[in-house]
Amino acid sequence: MRSASILAASISLVAIAQCLNVLITNDDGFGTANIRELYKQMTAHGHDCYIVASATNQAGVGPRLEFTDIPKLTADAEWAIVKAGAPSLGTDPIDNHIFYYNGTPAAQVIVALDYILPKFATFTTPDLVLSGPNAGWNLDQFPYTIAGAIGASYVAIERDIPAIAFFSGNNVPMPYFWVNATTRAGLQDPATITARLATSLVQSVIDKSAGSRVLPKGYGMSVNLPFITSYTSEQCTNPPFVLTRGSENVTSNKLRYNTKIGIFDRSQSTAAADDQCSSGICNLPGEKDVVTTGCMSAVTVFAVDYNAAYTRECFNVSDVTAIVPIIVQLNGTKPLVGGLGPNASVIGNVTVSPPLATPLGPLPPMPTVASMGVNTQWPLSIFVIGLGVVVFFL
Repeated sequence: MRSASILAASISLVAIAQCLNVLITNDDGFGTANIRELYKQMTAHGHDCYIVASATNQAGVGPRLEFTDIPKLTADAEWAIVKAGAPSLGTDPIDNHIFYYNGTPAAQVIVALDYILPKFATFTTPDLVLSGPNAGWNLDQFPYTIAGAIGASYVAIERDIPAIAFFSGNNVPMPYFWVNATTRAGLQDPATITARLATSLVQSVIDKSAGSRVLPKGYGMSVNLPFITSYTSEQCTNPPFVLTRGSENVTSNKLRYNTKIGIFDRSQSTAAADDQCSSGICNLPGEKDVVTTGCMSAVTVFAVDYNAAYTRECFNVSDVTAIVPIIVQLNGTKPLVGGLGPNASVIGNVTVSPPLATPLGPLPPMPTVASMGVNTQWPLSIFVIGLGVVVFFL
């Protein structure tokens, strides 16, 4: 009970705020409920936040770096928030801290770091990049090579900026204007609760850093949140954070052929070399084991150093517990404390949405794609190799 009391106190403690400059991106698009709710929650905590995300859903493109070669949108952005014919890079119609760009998630981060933030933002380089929350989980090691939200986080980390990627068990992207103040169960919208959970973890990581760099060089976090049930019940609305590893009890892919229609598809096999533990804490549970067996969130620490581990002495962090805050608990801790804190309320319509980051006014000049050097190509083979093996450090 003592550890639970300490955790409860650490979550509820009102400390001197360390306000950061934060870039928020995702692969589902700039108009999704998840990214907008995260933006609201992080802004409400005093952080200076900008969204730079894709004009359309770019899920599953991994680290692919693709810049548009067309200066204007040829079709409406998702949910027609921005119409066809608008510039391929521009701002949201009602908030000039929110940008869209017609490119892949990896491209969003580079465009943000090298063009949008230096030219239009109140800061040049962010202290932290948040990717997501993605609609749908990113479990096992293989998806690290195909998940757009992870691809975006890798770009940030390789540019020496800490990054945390979030994934939600509520796997259907929805527009931000569909967020319920109160669900039919009288609770907050799943997108709001997901954003609150993400912000709770981020704030705990920031507080643990105590004014220094949020995460060590080359390190990031991947966080899989469970399915939030607030549409129908309070059953899973305050899941605890559990420390996991991303290469435990994973699956590999095999070919499946549909003889009726003559196409290939993939199936999964439980036999996978990824289960071999060469670095990190080998007795941690796998992400899938945590999020699919109960109302818990899986927190995995990863690094972009994809070299094989020969000795543990080479790592500059002695233990992943030196990185994660107390809010991230070991599986089996009793009692596990929810990520929003003990007895946190998720009753709907009890909070007022924070104001926009800046008062509405004239939008910044719409930049032209030509000035950004389009058709730049990253050496994809190198990037994929970098994502092919995720090393978890001890």
